[in-house]
Amino acid sequence: MTTPILGAEERAQIDAGSWFSKLSPALRADILSRALVRRYPDGIQIASRGTPPNEWSAVASGAVRISTVSLSGKQITLTYVEPGTWFGDISLFDGLPRTHDATTHGATTMLVVRKPDFNDLLKHHTELYEALLRLNCRRMRLMFATFEDLNTKPLAARLAKQILLLARSYGINQGEEIRIGLQLAQEDLAQLLGASRQRVNQELKGFEREGAVRVEPTRLVVLSREKLMALSDK
Repeated sequence: MTTPILGAEERAQIDAGSWFSKLSPALRADILSRALVRRYPDGIQIASRGTPPNEWSAVASGAVRISTVSLSGKQITLTYVEPGTWFGDISLFDGLPRTHDATTHGATTMLVVRKPDFNDLLKHHTELYEALLRLNCRRMRLMFATFEDLNTKPLAARLAKQILLLARSYGINQGEEIRIGLQLAQEDLAQLLGASRQRVNQELKGFEREGAVRVEPTRLVVLSREKLMALSDK
């Protein structure tokens, strides 16, 4: 469903995005003037692996799960795109099919810039080339760090680090606790970490005994960032 404007909180999420906020006022205004607002319910596949690229997108509220399917047919979640984050530009640059599936996680509001408008933005704002280069360099650094962790750190350390990242992106402060607003089942966490749900469940129980987190149905509550940081360094 397409709607003409963002809500105040949604606009604030876009404006506060770490990448978008560093663009010049003129470029930000031009991007927003060309963007369509779309609202989706949970579980809508908005892009599919192998399809032609036709849009550049940002999350204004909710989340988008980026995933793929392994050779054995297992669903693998690579990341959750948080509010304020733009994605989809790589395939628009090289013209090749999309590399992953993108599915809404919870009710989600998107900003969408169509391919002709994206190309026109590049034509009229040379600043956008350098900005997107910086964005993709950051993505590569994060990807390499993830691969390094996967090969050098035990599951407990990777899980603690992932919970800290989720708390930073989706955390809701409630006194001394931080409730992660993104609804995640243990299977979702397992897919993010490339582990089984049973092993993730065991590690979470250990975190509860340590007083680092509290596990609720489809929710995680951070009780101690310090304890999680210590666990992530092991």
